[in-house]
Amino acid sequence: MKTRDEALALDRDDPLAPLRNRFALAPGVIYLDGNSLGVPPVAASARAQAVIGQEWGEGLIRSWNTAGWFALPRRLGDKLAPLIGAGRDEVVVTDTISVNLFKLLSAALRMMAERDPRRRVIVSERANFPTDLYIAQGLIEQLDRGYTLRLVDDPADLPDAIDDETAVAMITHVNYRTGYMHDMASLTHLIHQAGALALWDLAHSAGAVPVDLNGVGADFAVGCTYKYLNGGPGSPAFAWVAKRHQNTLAQPLSGWWGHRKPFAMDPRYAPDEGIGRFLCGTQPIVSMSLVEAGLDVFLETDMAAIRRKSLALTDRFIELVEARCAGHALTLVTPRAHAQRGSHASFEHPHGYEIMQALIARGVIGDYREPHVLRFGFTPLYTRFVDVWDAVETLRDILDTEAWRAPEFAARHSVT
Repeated sequence: MKTRDEALALDRDDPLAPLRNRFALAPGVIYLDGNSLGVPPVAASARAQAVIGQEWGEGLIRSWNTAGWFALPRRLGDKLAPLIGAGRDEVVVTDTISVNLFKLLSAALRMMAERDPRRRVIVSERANFPTDLYIAQGLIEQLDRGYTLRLVDDPADLPDAIDDETAVAMITHVNYRTGYMHDMASLTHLIHQAGALALWDLAHSAGAVPVDLNGVGADFAVGCTYKYLNGGPGSPAFAWVAKRHQNTLAQPLSGWWGHRKPFAMDPRYAPDEGIGRFLCGTQPIVSMSLVEAGLDVFLETDMAAIRRKSLALTDRFIELVEARCAGHALTLVTPRAHAQRGSHASFEHPHGYEIMQALIARGVIGDYREPHVLRFGFTPLYTRFVDVWDAVETLRDILDTEAWRAPEFAARHSVT
């Protein structure tokens, strides 16, 4: 892609181009941060009004039955399931990634303690998203049974780190900073060969890259709905548990929504059958209802088509940045190999924060991650090839003119 006209031609031939109209995109903005917060589907506004005005406003408490609120976590889970290679009654939309990770990691450790009490190691990566590591550290302290967290610094070191002491390998499929993507099939096989359990974080995978949890034989997974799935800020996350484990796991947050008969009001806890036992408390229905608006767009395409466009967008972005912004100390930290790349591209620069603030001021919205990383997310449902061209041209101009040196761009915001 050497000219803007070539980018426009690619957009004209793009089979996913009509789906862009399903989203309420802000005019004058090139949005390359859907890997952090997706844009609102057009249908979300009407859905929110219906939930608040009709279901809540008119139906009131009756809507738990008449509007299907009670079944919503499972129904949305079934709609999300095909995007991650799951089956019916294997996914539940609920809580946050952090809460779901606590549930599943705790349950997995308890399962392994019953199988082989000598296994006291949780394996993960030091570059994992911090909340995953914090949850593991907090759980280890709470259990106080000699568990340790073993962290590796290079993905290539994972095979040696997973051994006969390992209880659970807690791995994020696509790294939040670099976009590095693990081979889920081979790594899950290795984890199982070592006698451990595989717990996957799909925060930067669900809706962005093909995932086949059942096909690879994974054990557990968590993920969020507010990134590529466009569920809205803080929308509920999801938990997946392979059916072979569902009725043997005891999750620690035994709230009433996970009870077999919650309205029996029995003082004794009896876990629900299947995926329902991984619910906990009353669900945030307004927020949860908006998740469906995002999921419905995926019914009009498939993950193979999304993946093809994702790779085409990131390929061209990387090529253009390296060609048109050469000599400006930008270093690619995202893998070039397709098999190892998610749906975002990241570059390091000593003044990455200031450069990103200058881009945002020009209407090109990406984000910044320590240390020194400019991160650009490509959401194939609404990102165009001309957006790639225009974003790189804006970046080139900011670097050439050193516009990023303006003092206001050095001011640190609470959220980067």
